Amino acid sequence: MLLVEPFARDHVKDNLSPVAQLYYSASTMICCAHAISEGGNMVLGAQAGPARLAEVFRRAGFTHFRRAAETPFNLIFEVRR
Repeated sequence: MLLVEPFARDHVKDNLSPVAQLYYSASTMICCAHAISEGGNMVLGAQAGPARLAEVFRRAGFTHFRRAAETPFNLIFEVRR
């Protein structure tokens, strides 16, 4: 399976570009609010970063998680059980 996510690094201090600021804004208003309303207990938002994403997939039972590609706007991960 391929996972396409907005480009983000693992630490907030590394996500301060204009694009990242736009992703944070949209995430706060749309993604996080929706996840909370659905009872989510791991509300990651748009700037989760590879380490947090990998942890979510490992908890879900996936054993293979690797960055397959990236663009200035997206990270693409290969995920397998």
